[in-house]
Amino acid sequence: MTSDVAAPAAETPAANGHGEAHSTAGFGALMLGSIGVVYGDIGTSPLYALREAVVAAGGPAATSANPEAVLGILSLILWALIVVVTLKYVLILLRADNNGEGGTLALMALAQRAVGHGAGAIVLLGIISGALFYGDAVLTPALSVLSAIEGIKLVTATFEPYVVPLTVIILVALFAVQSRGTARVAAFFGPIMCVWFAVLAIAAVPQIVQHPEVLLAFNPLLAASFMVHHGMIGFITLGAVFLAVTGAEALYADLGHFGKKPIQTAWLVIVLPSLALNYLGQGALLIADPKAIENPFFLMFPDWALIPMVGLATAATVIASQAVITGAYSLTRQAIQLGLLPRFEIRHTSEAHSGQIYIPRINMLLFVSVMLLVLLFRSSSALASAYGISVTGTMVVTAMMGFVVIWKVWKWSPLAAAALIAPFLFLDLTFLAANLLKVFEGGWVPLALGAVVMILMYTWRRGSRLLFEKSRKLEFPLDELVAMLEKKPPQRVPGTAVFLTSDPQSAPTALMHSLKHYKVLHEKNVILTIETAPTPRIDPAERVKLEQISETFSKVTLRFGFMESPNVPKALAIARKLGWQFDIMSTSFFLSRRALKPAAHSGMPRWQDHLFIALSRTANDATDYFQIPSGRVVEVGTQVTI
Repeated sequence: MTSDVAAPAAETPAANGHGEAHSTAGFGALMLGSIGVVYGDIGTSPLYALREAVVAAGGPAATSANPEAVLGILSLILWALIVVVTLKYVLILLRADNNGEGGTLALMALAQRAVGHGAGAIVLLGIISGALFYGDAVLTPALSVLSAIEGIKLVTATFEPYVVPLTVIILVALFAVQSRGTARVAAFFGPIMCVWFAVLAIAAVPQIVQHPEVLLAFNPLLAASFMVHHGMIGFITLGAVFLAVTGAEALYADLGHFGKKPIQTAWLVIVLPSLALNYLGQGALLIADPKAIENPFFLMFPDWALIPMVGLATAATVIASQAVITGAYSLTRQAIQLGLLPRFEIRHTSEAHSGQIYIPRINMLLFVSVMLLVLLFRSSSALASAYGISVTGTMVVTAMMGFVVIWKVWKWSPLAAAALIAPFLFLDLTFLAANLLKVFEGGWVPLALGAVVMILMYTWRRGSRLLFEKSRKLEFPLDELVAMLEKKPPQRVPGTAVFLTSDPQSAPTALMHSLKHYKVLHEKNVILTIETAPTPRIDPAERVKLEQISETFSKVTLRFGFMESPNVPKALAIARKLGWQFDIMSTSFFLSRRALKPAAHSGMPRWQDHLFIALSRTANDATDYFQIPSGRVVEVGTQVTI
């Protein structure tokens, strides 16, 4: 069943293209926070990226590294970090913000607003990127925690059977604490990741000093030479090289939490130098000892430091996992507000920060998916094959939507916008093609997961649109009904009645049923519509729009950004300033709760009808979602075919 309260996204003037973060924290605190949250994923890539790339170049049976190949692979990794992360994300896309918010759905809303009519393709791109992000959210915890725990095998082989059980225990604990909120844990994220990046850099220095020839990897000709001379093997290796830049999308997604400057400074001053040094150190070790291919990251450390390093790596990977889980919650809230998913229960875990939320249903789905992956693949090398496709797919989509924003919002000429984005899009497509070679080795996992989420999002959006159009045809024009009621009023009862509807032009179903069954009307009646704007947040001054229809009827429109959780009573309190004497204790909220049945002739296939009805039953109660006191709500049931 579903309640007739959601409204299509409203149009607003184009957002400022270069907004800053909403946080008022100091620059240093924001930079520290960004190191802890934004860079967790990309910061743990050295655990497996170079190893998987060198193994890919040498073939599955390789037991030692080829020194010449190592330099070529190192060059590919360094230039991937410079071009994909530094140029594309840090210097260009961080400027394409939606009122200070980033991420693929924020970019979708910005591009959709800029294009106006014919934005269906933009919405489709947004659905694809959103669906692929969930694949990343499932793979990151499984791969990163497994790769960290695998370091204990180097202490003694007797620990090998305990790798998977230990990984499962850590992941169970991680998902179990989500409901308590991340505020307390997040306070330690920044300092721990700062220690992590410092250790990455320091451990690499002795190796680089012993073999300074690894610095030749900064020559891009070595990367080009490797690709030319290795043919198909080079292309396969490129898929593994991409593991070094997974997590770049988080830079953009967390823009609203920390702001552009702190994220850029953290990357250029701390993160990029530490990652570059560590990859060079691992490369130097492989040149000195080709058999260190077993685990070049942990073998850079002396034996006495292995256990502490496994502990630090585990902490870093848990932080990386936390960041991507939190990102999945944030993306889900945006998708709900943009009409791509049903209303799931959203719990706020912090009174101070609206962005800290917990979605029980998403947490459970992620947990089950991550557990299945760990138990199915059982090693980071096996999982590495599955990783990459979802992230490269998201990057391709981001580049396409970035082109639209640069052209339409920044007002560049189409040729100039294409000239800027085309090289990045070419690189992203090349990485995607290289990763698609791994479909049968595990790459099918994120594709299958993404396909399921895409079908769910498309079905919910299409079904909601059909239901809205069908309901509109059946409903009575509001103006005509009000004129009739003012001319021949039924018996009046004291108080205010608020009727929630998604279509303010038509009489709400709850009002029609109330008149039919109770044959009374309240002294004051409000037709309330809740709209989601294509901007992340709405200024409180623009939250409420009040329009008087007659002496006893008025229309109220409440507008929320797609990053906000709607709170109807709090928003209605603003209406007092506009002249409406709102008193929650003398107000009754009327909602129509619809029981959906499949129609004989629908705008969707029968299986999609059933899927939409099943999704509508999972939707959270509108009373809870809009934070209306349940004691003030009257629900009127109706049956609708779709």
